[in-house]
Formats: sequence, C-alpha cells, structure tokens
Amino acid sequence: MAQFKKIVLYAAIVFVLYTIINSPDRAAEIVQLGFEGISNAAQGVGNFMTALIS
Repeated sequence: MAQFKKIVLYAAIVFVLYTIINSPDRAAEIVQLGFEGISNAAQGVGNFMTALIS
C-alpha cells in the first residue's frame, strides 16, 4: 500500500509540473481559484462565528 501511495504522489507531481510548463497561465488561474475558495470558506466560518457570538 505504501508503494502505491508513493507512485500516486510521483504521478501527481509529474502532472502538476507538466501542467505548469505547458500552460502556466491556466495553472495560475487554477491556483488563484483555489486560494479564493479557501479565502471564501474562511470568511464564511468567521461570519458564522460572529453570528454565534452576537
């Protein structure tokens, strides 16, 4: 099982590098969307906590 995880990890790294090299603009858009999603989720949690306190 550990060998399988290692193979999947290497495959994911190769895929990410391939994507960045072949289309860096699209890769940057995907990373930006990911960070925006994380930011929106954190903001939602903050709003929820604020609503609980008030």
